[in-house]
Order: sequence, then C-alpha cells, then structure tokens
Amino acid sequence: MKKLLIFLSVFICTHGIYSQDDLLATIDKQDTVNTVSAAFKGLKIVNFESTKMVNKNEFYFIVSHRFGSIKNGFDDFFGLDFAFTRLHFLYGFSDGFNLAIARSSFNKTYDISAKYRFVQQKENFPITIVGYTQMAFNTFLNDGVLSREVTMGDRVSFTQQVLISKKVNENVSIQLMPTYFYEGYVDYAPQDNSQFALGFGGRLKLNKRFSLNLDYGWHLNRASGSPFVNPLSIGVDIETGGHVFQLHFTNAQPTFESGFLGNGIGDWSDGNIYFGFNLSRVF
Repeated sequence: MKKLLIFLSVFICTHGIYSQDDLLATIDKQDTVNTVSAAFKGLKIVNFESTKMVNKNEFYFIVSHRFGSIKNGFDDFFGLDFAFTRLHFLYGFSDGFNLAIARSSFNKTYDISAKYRFVQQKENFPITIVGYTQMAFNTFLNDGVLSREVTMGDRVSFTQQVLISKKVNENVSIQLMPTYFYEGYVDYAPQDNSQFALGFGGRLKLNKRFSLNLDYGWHLNRASGSPFVNPLSIGVDIETGGHVFQLHFTNAQPTFESGFLGNGIGDWSDGNIYFGFNLSRVF
C-alpha cells in the first residue's frame, strides 16, 4: 500500500505541471457544431463504462483501486489492508473506436476490451449509443482451487454491452446499459454461465469541477440462493487540471465487468462496502 501511494504521488506531481489543461480541453470536444458535448466527464460512471470516448491518437493510463470493506474499521484500517488494483491502458484509434488492455489483481485477471460509437447525441438525435466488448482471462484458477484440471474455458469470461446515454441538460446525464456476460467458471454452482444484467447510471453536475455519479447493475438471472449481490455504487468526479479523480463507495470490490456484476458480495445495509478511486491520465 505504501508503495502504491508513493507511486500515485510521483505520478500526479510529474505530469500535473505539464498538462494542466490537456484533459479538460478534450473532455467536451465536439465533432460538429450540432453535436452535444460529452454526457460524462469520466470514461467510467463509477463501475460501468460511460459513453465517453478517447479521442483519436490519445493514450490514457487509468488506475482503479478498491480497498477492502470499511466495516471492520481500524482492525484493517478501513480496508486498506485488503485492496485490489487495476492498471488500464487505453488508446484511441479514432474518435469512435478505442482499444484497451488491463490487469486486475482480483483473481489476477487480464482483459482486453474495445469501445466503439454507433451514433452521438446531436440537436436532431436524442441519445448517444456506444458498444463495449471485453474478454477477461483469470490466471488465479488452478487445479487446487477447482479440485480438478483447469481448462482454458474455465479461465475466460466475456462481456458485451450497449451503452445508451442522454445528456438531459448541462447538469444532468443518464445512461442505460443492457449487458450480457459469460463466466467460464462460476463460484456458485447453480448459476448459469450465461448471465444478463441491466445497468442504470447517472451524473449530476454540482459545479465546474465536481459531479455526483451513481450506477447500479440489476442481475436478471441470478440463481436462487446466490451469495452475490447487485452492484450499487456512488461517487464524486473531481476535475483537477490534467486529471479526473473519481472517488466512490461500492458494494462490489472487483473493477472489471464480469467481476463486479457477478461477484459482488458487499451489503450497504450493514456497512460492508468498499472505498475506491479511478485516476485517469491522458498523454
């Protein structure tokens, strides 16, 4: 944890001086005079992807960090002793097509994803529609975990989403996320490998640099008796020069789609929730 904090401090100080306006200059980029500016400031609402895209030839580095549950208080320092980190590298091949690779410490998972825009909200078209595809590879599984030989199919998960957003006005944006995801290995045996969810998200702009964000994933075919829960996350976006900080609380500790949709175990009602952040840096 100490090394992570030192890394983040050096990361921010090194780049902040030279890029105070880089990210803010691209956040509300408009393709044409009648295109509605970005519905969301961050590439994620909280856990779910937003319809914001990386612009052509831009390279993003994103650190997503989820501490352990805050429920035990000082016993594990409000979760700081049990954290997961995701390092995410994202490149814009065009304004409408992004490709990314990432590595999460949750189940030592690697993933590759693509984000592609079908249509953008304009004065004469009410919504933005973006596709999101992700394939993840679990390297934590071994014969000891499963008590049998692990196959390639056990390790792979796949997610397909359609992201539909609307910027209602300058202060309010909303988003709907129909989702299909497949887990090669599920931790709860009665659960189908093929799973469906419907995500809801929104953003309320508080002032020039702060917004309140929320997203929720409604699992549509969760098996009866499953220990896993629907992910509910609340956070704040903070724009600071060349960076966007996203600080939030969530009941799902994993940071990639099949992880937080299928494996969330927190409970808001008894304080079993996780604090975390997303930190984006554009080059």
